[in-house]
Amino acid sequence: KLGAVHKPKYLWIGCADARVPANEIMGEEPGSVFVLRNVANMVVNTDFNLMSALQYAMDVLKIPHIIVCGHYDCGGVRASMTNNDHVAPLENWLRNIRDVYRLHQAELDSISDPEKRHRRLVELNVIEQCINLYKTGSVQRRFMEETSP
Repeated sequence: KLGAVHKPKYLWIGCADARVPANEIMGEEPGSVFVLRNVANMVVNTDFNLMSALQYAMDVLKIPHIIVCGHYDCGGVRASMTNNDHVAPLENWLRNIRDVYRLHQAELDSISDPEKRHRRLVELNVIEQCINLYKTGSVQRRFMEETSP
């Protein structure tokens, strides 16, 4: 069955956390989900692995649906909330999540409970990564193909 034509229905951009098996969470069979993982499910336009996989998913596989899936208790999001130098390259990666915090600082700083603040940053991170995804050339081209008369 896995040797058949590769025609996944979904591109899953999720966390590298091994507790989150994409196809099982979705109730899908192996082969129906094209999975891309990184720390904290980030869509970073300088990440050649992500951008290449996204282009392949959009232009070659013609995958119709993209999911950006975050999860509570995300170690990457939690690490970004600490005032520690995690050294490169991880520190460089976490800077992107810290940018999400900066964009929503007033809201996040108003949340006194650290766990609730973490959970909200997880949610805001998914929203910001969806925005980043929509701004990519691959997604924009696909959108134009799908919506042009």
